[in-house]
Amino acid sequence: MEPVGRVFLVGAGPGDPELITLKGRRVLERAECVLYDNLAPHELLDLAPAPAERIYVGKKKSDHACSQDEICAMMIDRARQGRVVVRLKGGDPFIFGRGGEELDALFEAGIPFEVVPGVTSALGVAAYSGIPLTHREHTSAVTFVTGHNPDQIDWGRIGAAETVVIFMGLTTFGEIARRMIEHGRSAATPAVAVRWGTRPEQETVVGTLGNLAERIAAHGMKPPATIIAGEVVALRERFNWFERLPLFGRRIVITRDRSQAGDVAAQLRALGAEAIELPTIELRPPADPRPLANAIERLECYDWLIFTSANGVRFFVQALDRSRRDLRALRARICAIGPATRRSIEALHLKVDLMPDEYVAESVVAAFSGMELGGKRVLLPRAAVARDVVPKELARLGAQVEVVEAYRTVVPEDAAPRAHAIFGAQRKPDWIMFTSSSTVRNFMSIAPEHALSGVRIASIGPVTSEAIRSYGLEPDAQAERYTSEGLLTAIAQASGR
Repeated sequence: MEPVGRVFLVGAGPGDPELITLKGRRVLERAECVLYDNLAPHELLDLAPAPAERIYVGKKKSDHACSQDEICAMMIDRARQGRVVVRLKGGDPFIFGRGGEELDALFEAGIPFEVVPGVTSALGVAAYSGIPLTHREHTSAVTFVTGHNPDQIDWGRIGAAETVVIFMGLTTFGEIARRMIEHGRSAATPAVAVRWGTRPEQETVVGTLGNLAERIAAHGMKPPATIIAGEVVALRERFNWFERLPLFGRRIVITRDRSQAGDVAAQLRALGAEAIELPTIELRPPADPRPLANAIERLECYDWLIFTSANGVRFFVQALDRSRRDLRALRARICAIGPATRRSIEALHLKVDLMPDEYVAESVVAAFSGMELGGKRVLLPRAAVARDVVPKELARLGAQVEVVEAYRTVVPEDAAPRAHAIFGAQRKPDWIMFTSSSTVRNFMSIAPEHALSGVRIASIGPVTSEAIRSYGLEPDAQAERYTSEGLLTAIAQASGR
């Protein structure tokens, strides 16, 4: 008997990848094959395990990657191989998503299935446009309708509904509006068309039932878009929270290491920006692990342990785990540069004894300047390439400083083609964020010529700004506090938001 897997029809939500359900996320995390639509957020594909098969089966108006029959055949075939198959669909599988047709095919083939609902575009677009689909003072009924073929709809019945949400009706809205007005709906009824709702690139055209089609054409709006008509649309002027976010619509490139970019991307999305990840550094273990390993074998002999980054903490702990020692051997006092480094240390249930006011090497030296360092042994695990200010100045104060390579940075293999794709696109990013001198140098080594022409540059601090200026460029924003949060604040202020 052939092994039989299971197929999950998962609603991916309206566009914002964070709007997927917890169950949808859990299912994706154990998927062995993902068949995904054009409107499913591509970021969700990263939730599936690396070996999982990913197959694009999207459909646009005149461009279908696969027919519906082919999609059903692929689901059935892979389930019969005993695999966990996720059919990832934009919005909700049962709201104009052809989910019923796919379940028919699975049922007839005897394939076990489950349905995981998603936030349909109607709800997502309304929420992110500030339009409550129901309101006690305006409407108590909502109608969802497809505008793909206006001839199939009884507009005499539908047009009288208090709030009407039209899917796939952008190109036919002129005819839809005409029929609704003919059947008694006022031409002055507020209406709105929203493209790419819930995403940073969300576009909105506002009008009335009588003039929205003309405004859509003047704006040049193209599918995919959702249209809402009804008195509740007028409430958008008060409730439009998303488009008022500080960085709404801004496209911002993150150059940090891939393992660290996720947190910054989430912060950017919370501010309304489109986060574009372009890691220009990749963190790797030291080329020669012996100096750090030897230092850990003598851990109890150090008086101070200085960490200049959270990365240094992470690689130090990994080396400690590989050794025969543990944290009980540590008797040194600990210095941390910056709150992120401090949090990494405190996560190990260790106390930080010293953190300078500013998060640069000069401030570390200033923090130690009033201390008696004569004969004190200092261990400084850090990146392979770094400034020598701290070891030189502490040695001048009498300390015995041992610098060991805890990690090194290299340029990721896919950085150059990604940079060319991002900065060679018709619409360039609005901003690029540099969080270290290494991110600057590595970006400039792989970026296409004139990549930053018309792109604003944000620097995390003076050392990074100095690296930017060495290429004849000037930062448009520099963080006052040399942290990711400070950098985002600087971008928002420079954007006038």
